[in-house]
Amino acid sequence: MKKNKIIYYISTGLLTALMMMSAGMYFFNNAEVNQVFEGLGYPAYVVIPLAVAKLLGLVAIWTKKNRTLLEWAYAGFFFDTILAIQAHVEKADGEFAPAAVGAILVLVSYTFEKKA
Repeated sequence: MKKNKIIYYISTGLLTALMMMSAGMYFFNNAEVNQVFEGLGYPAYVVIPLAVAKLLGLVAIWTKKNRTLLEWAYAGFFFDTILAIQAHVEKADGEFAPAAVGAILVLVSYTFEKKA
């Protein structure tokens, strides 16, 4: 049981760091991120709402106040990372690795949240 908790906290901590860095970049390097999003085929107006959603998802995961919100947060992170992988692979810019790491962290954190 202790091993499961350790894996959960490590994977969730790394996922948190990744999403916090991503959201921070969305807020503080907005012009550059807007160009990247438009280059990937996404509209620039989704950048700030996506950053807010990432922060709220992290709050839902760490507080565990509502099981439904927790499930939606994991689902949102999963879809975010999968769509990011797909966009980068389709664009062939070679920048899919952080999204792939994020997807793995989401799956590991979700799996071990259930076990811990």
